[in-house]
Amino acid sequence: MPSDHVDVLIVGAGLSGVGAAVHLQRECPGKTYAVLEARGAIGGTWDLFRYPGVRSDSDMFTLGYSFKPWTDAKAIADGDAIRTYVRETAREFGVQQHIRFHHRVVRAEWDSGTARWTVTAHRDDTAEDVVLTCAFLFTNSGYYRYDEGYTPDFPGIERYTGRLVHPQHWPADLDYTGKRVVVIGSGATAVTLVPAMAERAAHVTMLQRSPTYVISLPSRDPLADAARRWLPAKAAYAVARWKNVALGVANFQLSRRAPTLVKNFLRRAAKGKLPTGYDIDRHFSPRYNPWDQRLCVVPDGDLFAAVSAGRAEVVTDTIDTFTEHGLRLTSGAELPADLVVTATGLNLLALGGMTLAVDGTEIDLAATVAYKGMMLSGVPNFAMTIGYTNASWTLKADLVATYVCRLLRHLDRTGQQIVTPLAPDSDDLVPIIDLKSGYVLRAVDRLPKQGPSAPWRLHQNYPRDVLLMRHGRLTDEGVRFSRASAAVTDPTAPVA
Repeated sequence: MPSDHVDVLIVGAGLSGVGAAVHLQRECPGKTYAVLEARGAIGGTWDLFRYPGVRSDSDMFTLGYSFKPWTDAKAIADGDAIRTYVRETAREFGVQQHIRFHHRVVRAEWDSGTARWTVTAHRDDTAEDVVLTCAFLFTNSGYYRYDEGYTPDFPGIERYTGRLVHPQHWPADLDYTGKRVVVIGSGATAVTLVPAMAERAAHVTMLQRSPTYVISLPSRDPLADAARRWLPAKAAYAVARWKNVALGVANFQLSRRAPTLVKNFLRRAAKGKLPTGYDIDRHFSPRYNPWDQRLCVVPDGDLFAAVSAGRAEVVTDTIDTFTEHGLRLTSGAELPADLVVTATGLNLLALGGMTLAVDGTEIDLAATVAYKGMMLSGVPNFAMTIGYTNASWTLKADLVATYVCRLLRHLDRTGQQIVTPLAPDSDDLVPIIDLKSGYVLRAVDRLPKQGPSAPWRLHQNYPRDVLLMRHGRLTDEGVRFSRASAAVTDPTAPVA
């Protein structure tokens, strides 16, 4: 098996992986690196997901990179535009030539004696294994499983004679024109699919077990449009970016401190977009508080418009059984369907499914504690990108990449080779992802934990994290620096 060595090995060529490579080039220009991508294209999620209407539920002034202004007119962009943006970035900054496609990382083994990772990747195109070594391993593979989505075990599904599709694997040849469609689900994917499919389908029904908070936002940002007319591109981008950051932080904090107030606001906003007498409480008033799960954004109220026009409807009920030609609900109602779309969620897969070992000891991710939301206790020279749950993924990805570059420069400057996060001396641990969404709860026992306070607590606050990640100290009680000759005796030991 061929071997190769780089200073930094980046896993994933999606939005965060390409961004990490650009940060590394700009902030650590002397470092060698490679990017391993399991699939055959740049773009990650935005290349994989091709269902009708696929788009971001975050504005592009915060989902875009800090170093590359978003210049398109739409603030809430579709998947094609985002994919193009990521690929343009890779070409513009020369990242593309560092990407090795069809390399799915399956294992990484750390050796403290040499201060190196040995990484095994399986080439899906040639069916061979490739071994690389690196001084620092930086994973940007997100936390979704790409090869399969989540579909519950629906009763009677084997009797259904229509077409059944999961959005994660949308067939390119699927024609739903004039068809009766049922979309099962109430999350971001479902509220995106329903208005998009309603433009061509005979009728679309969104069947939800329970409602989700849905808010309408304009697809264009008036402040950004005005700023572009009067300011240079970078300045206009910064104005729109920080305005949206401030609004997002304010919305989240208000939701946490005055959930009833925010609930009432969201209810009134939905009521104003729907026909008089519409049953808001049944279909758009969840039992949980705002931001216990992510809010679903609909650009220009497209979901509400489709419902108001009669092209789509929302049904809140549970499935009794699939029938030959549709679904029968617990209430006894029948939903005829030529096509059923199971927008029932995704499966989590930490680190893209790769396994880790440190000095011959297998790492149990669920037994680790995240340091600053980006490194794992007892795992040296390793970082991962996990974006915000209440804001754009890329805001956190930019900060993580910047922090990794700060660490690398610190190692060089001090003559150290190894940085190892330490676990807190506390049993007060909670999952690293703080949402109560189904996809999180199904995998919570397999995820790393976070501690009771900084530096082991993941903040959902971008301005606060800017101070911590860009300007905060690199040396604190949660991390240890060393050299390869100074063997680590117990890297999982808690702070004394």
